[in-house]
Order: sequence, then structure tokens, then C-alpha cells
Amino acid sequence: MIKLVACDLDGTLFNSNITVSDENVAAIKAAQKNGIEFLVATGRSPEQSRKVIKDFGINTGFININGALVFDANGKLQVKNPLPTAKAKQVADILDRHHIYYELVTSDLIFSKDISQRVVNLARALTALNPRLSFKKAVATAAGSNAMLSMTYVDSFTDLLNDPELEVMKIISFDGHGPEAFVEAKKEIMALGDVAVTSSSPANIEINDAKAQKGPALMEYAKKKGLKREEVAAIGDNLNDESMIRDAGTGVAMGNAVPAIKKLAQVQTKTNDENGVAYILKQFISENAKE
Repeated sequence: MIKLVACDLDGTLFNSNITVSDENVAAIKAAQKNGIEFLVATGRSPEQSRKVIKDFGINTGFININGALVFDANGKLQVKNPLPTAKAKQVADILDRHHIYYELVTSDLIFSKDISQRVVNLARALTALNPRLSFKKAVATAAGSNAMLSMTYVDSFTDLLNDPELEVMKIISFDGHGPEAFVEAKKEIMALGDVAVTSSSPANIEINDAKAQKGPALMEYAKKKGLKREEVAAIGDNLNDESMIRDAGTGVAMGNAVPAIKKLAQVQTKTNDENGVAYILKQFISENAKE
């Protein structure tokens, strides 16, 4: 019996228009009424994700910033895994040496040193996730997005990283040249140890503490809820969903998932433009009713 479902946002719950379909909304509410807890698992901050989901009339818990933070449906913090400051400094030094743009993400703020690069790189990420979206439209969308409104611009990250009160939850880096742009920097970052390096699109890498991954965070939350592994399911489409697809009792790949996720998952549902989340939730509800 499935009692907890964690669901990725971009490319999964979101369709290509970056909205949650009415069918998906109805299925989530039906699942909740039938005793299935629903968590949105995303690299976004708590504030960004809450606003996005609230706009669609859904009340859920969240795995935020790739697993650095987990909140229940009442907004209560249940799990916290920041990136140690010393490690954040080392990562920043590596990215600086390779001249790769990056941002520092805290629990409620995103810090950037270059507004133009932020817009361009967000637009590239949007087009990577939605190939039908023109780059011009993606730039316009990026410039007016909630992600831009939540940005804080600074001249340097030095003072931030020397502030003992600052907790870095994630460092996210963008480069429009794709995965090849990160090869050397990624090797050096991985060599630091105790870090997780994932991607939510071909144009980025995301660096978290090793414990701040969707999978470990999901299972830590499930343990607190007294749930067994076989009672937990995870739905995703991209490489930053790998850990939760692997760790959950039932891993579900979207029809539009990358090949590695399809290979890893036990189950495949429809694409994000075919209400794939609703399709699998209805199956879970039906199967639970038989037990």
C-alpha cells in the first residue's frame, strides 16, 4: 500500500506550459482524501514552491532545495541538511577558477552577482525543459518570473561566505554550453567528498550536502512518519530525481523521463503533457483500495 508520494515539479507535475493541469490537481486531492500524503520535490526554495503550488489550489508538503529542507503539509520543518560553509567556499573557488556562473541558495534567498547572466541562464534552462519554447519567449518568461523577483544581487560572495549566520543550502551553476562545460569543475567538486552534484537540466549543475538529496531526505521524512520503504513512491523525470527514484519502494519514471531514470524506475507513467502524475496516482488509489 502506498502511503506517501514524492513528486518532482519541472518536467513531471508541470506540463510544457509550466502549469499543473486540472486533472493532476484533482488526482492529488483524490489521493490525499484516500490517505496518500503528497510531497512536491523540487530544487526551488520554500517560498517559491509554496507560491507556485498555492496558485493551483493544492496544499502539500515539500522537499525543497533538492532535499536540504523538508516541510510537512502544515509548513513545519522536518528535515534540514545545509552545505557546510567551508565546503561552500571550496565549491565557489572551483567554479570561479573555471569561470562558471553560479548562485548561492539559502532557505529563503538566492544570491547572484550578475542579473543578465541570471536571466539568460534561466531562459536556457526553460528551453531545455520545454523544447517548443522559443529562446526569445523564454527570456521574457525568465525576466518576469517569480525566480527573478526572489533574487538578491551582490557585488561579491566573499562577505556572505564569511558570515557565520549564513546557511548555504545549495549552490547552483549554469552554462548554456551544456554538460561538457561542467566536466572538469564537476570532477574537482566531487573530489571534495560529502557533496551531491546533480542536474535538473542539461544547462546546470546543483551542489548540495551529500545528505541533501531528494532520496535520503524523502526516506528520512518517511522514517519520521513511521512508514516503511514499500509504502513510499517517487515520481520524476531527470537526473536530480535519481536518488528518490532509487530509494523509494516504488520508483516511477515519467514518459518524458531521460533514459537513465526510465531504466532505474520500476514503473513508467505517461508524459507530463499527458497528465502522467494523475495517471499513476489513480493507479495507487485503485491498488490501495484492493488491500
